[in-house]
Amino acid sequence: MNAVVILLLALIALKFAATTWLDILNMRNVRRHAGAVPEAFQSFMDEATYKKGVAYTLDNIKFGIFENACTAIFLAVVLALWILPKMFDVGMDLFGVSVWAQALTLIIMAVILSLPEMPFELYSQFIIEQQYGFNKSTVGLWIADKIKGFFVGLILGAPILTLIIWFSEEFKSTWWLWGFAAVAVFQVVMIVIYPRFIVPVFNKLSDLPEGELRTALFAMAKRAGFFAKAIQVIDGSKRSSHSNAYFTGFGKFKRIVIFDTLIEQLTVPELEAVLAHEIGHYKKGHIIKMLLMGFVMIFLTFAVMGWLSASEWFYVDFGFAEASGFGPVLLMFSMFSGLFTFWLTPIFNAFSRKNEYEADRFAAEIVGDGETLKSALRKLHKKNLGNLTPDKTYSAFYYSHPTLLEREEAIDSAKA
Repeated sequence: MNAVVILLLALIALKFAATTWLDILNMRNVRRHAGAVPEAFQSFMDEATYKKGVAYTLDNIKFGIFENACTAIFLAVVLALWILPKMFDVGMDLFGVSVWAQALTLIIMAVILSLPEMPFELYSQFIIEQQYGFNKSTVGLWIADKIKGFFVGLILGAPILTLIIWFSEEFKSTWWLWGFAAVAVFQVVMIVIYPRFIVPVFNKLSDLPEGELRTALFAMAKRAGFFAKAIQVIDGSKRSSHSNAYFTGFGKFKRIVIFDTLIEQLTVPELEAVLAHEIGHYKKGHIIKMLLMGFVMIFLTFAVMGWLSASEWFYVDFGFAEASGFGPVLLMFSMFSGLFTFWLTPIFNAFSRKNEYEADRFAAEIVGDGETLKSALRKLHKKNLGNLTPDKTYSAFYYSHPTLLEREEAIDSAKA
């Protein structure tokens, strides 16, 4: 076992220690406030729902620690026993070394290596989510989603993967630049085709029907300077009672999608506030900023992979002595890059929380009343059994949205 492998094993242990420490901090803070509803939330939260939310949060934390431990062990075994180079060698022996053969090997390996995740997904969906009344899916629907997801991923991913492998063989020193360009273009295309062609494979999308809600939402969107041809409703209730709304696309392809569960849970004014928040992300340029940030990350990813592909030590130290090129680099990067990017999580989430504050202020200005937005946020936290008392260090590290209390304080300060 060489020094590079030992370093990665140490990073696996360090990441697990950090995630466990953060989870324990969060668990302790939740338990510290579990006895009674905190005063800040007594105006909208009853004791029974609060205690149910505490239990839901604690169950998820404990399950998360167990899942993280299993993931760490899995990564360590894959690394220490040189499973990736052994699997890659078998694929090369079976299918050959052509561009398409390498792509086939990588796809098969990706499927095999994803199998250990499925028991955790099943437990989360059909045990924890079921126990707390959120799961509306069936095992049959879950399996159907997996099959559909595989074929959608294959249709979309196989060509771009094959193209990058071809780049790596034809342009030895600059392939990573071509790979970056290809993936960047692919992402922009996906922004357009995803809501129109991919989402309908899994969910039913329909235009918001005529009526009071449609009239109110389009009037509010017009006041906000947002002109959309349609506001669409997605049948999220067939899988979960969790609710959400999101913005997708850009230019003439932009649209807002609302979960049917959200419509059931909120009043018309509250839905206006939620929709105004989503429009705020568009009007404040958050969509473009996130897209550009994504491009920077993709560029850096390909730059690192380009450097690794030109480094002989990489293939020798990780057991790919009989191989070279993009395949081994992609395998190692996809499995172990999280050991490095994990530490960047609080930076990206701080940027995301800044965007959420801006979208909240925009929504409060458009609907003319921050109290309506606060009412919507309170209902969503209550309905979704959100953690009302997260540890501050934990939320600063993991949360892409401010806590409910932080959002309410920011709304009140903006109003003042």
